[in-house]
Amino acid sequence: MNRYFMHLCYKGTNYNGWQVQPGKPSIQGTIQDSLKVILKETTEITGCGRTDSGVHARNYYAHFDSEILKTKTPEKIVYKLNCLLPPDIKIYGIYPANENVHARFDATLRHYKYYISQQKEVFNSEFVWQLNKNLDFESMNKAAAMLLNYSDFTSFSKLHTDVKTNNCKVTHAFWSYENEFIVFSIAADRFLRNMVRAIVGTLIDVGKNKMSIDDFCTIIEHKNRAEAGGSVPASGLFLENVVYPYPIVTK
Repeated sequence: MNRYFMHLCYKGTNYNGWQVQPGKPSIQGTIQDSLKVILKETTEITGCGRTDSGVHARNYYAHFDSEILKTKTPEKIVYKLNCLLPPDIKIYGIYPANENVHARFDATLRHYKYYISQQKEVFNSEFVWQLNKNLDFESMNKAAAMLLNYSDFTSFSKLHTDVKTNNCKVTHAFWSYENEFIVFSIAADRFLRNMVRAIVGTLIDVGKNKMSIDDFCTIIEHKNRAEAGGSVPASGLFLENVVYPYPIVTK
């Protein structure tokens, strides 16, 4: 069996997240089904991480093992996959990889962006959260900077998740304007389930002057999800990029 790395993007609106779930559409399951048709073998794909239902990815990576693919041209498989897959999933490329590389465990950084529009959106409604509120932008950025001082983000994690630790190393977190959108950008070595959407929801409460920056820090320190703000809709969240300590093409 040879190992391959896959680079792809997807619009998550019609899917129940990346991971296969019985009776529900998933990105992973859709790609695996298409690969089975093309390669005539059952292939399990390991992704670089979970994305929640409705979340999008501009750059996503996965690996899989295949015996059949070594006899075929990866570029032709990519072409056939893109023809077979629905319009909201695109494969950028499939690359031979060393047998020990791992799409999830080898990733050193993940970068997300969350998009907010303060006006009615007709054509971008699936990719933003529409919030027609005045926000204290400066306070939101000061509060976001506080995230770099902490490692335990239990307060922003979905309850009852099966993880060994809620510790993450956040390397940047800030708000900015991109064209007509307000954008929250955050990068870390790993993320908990629902973490970004819960952080954004709590920072929005800071922006509405419902809580102070000190209140925001206290919420993190209390490690209690019930004290944090609500989770914002998945529509505005994008996995922008994933960083590895080696080139994707490794062989």
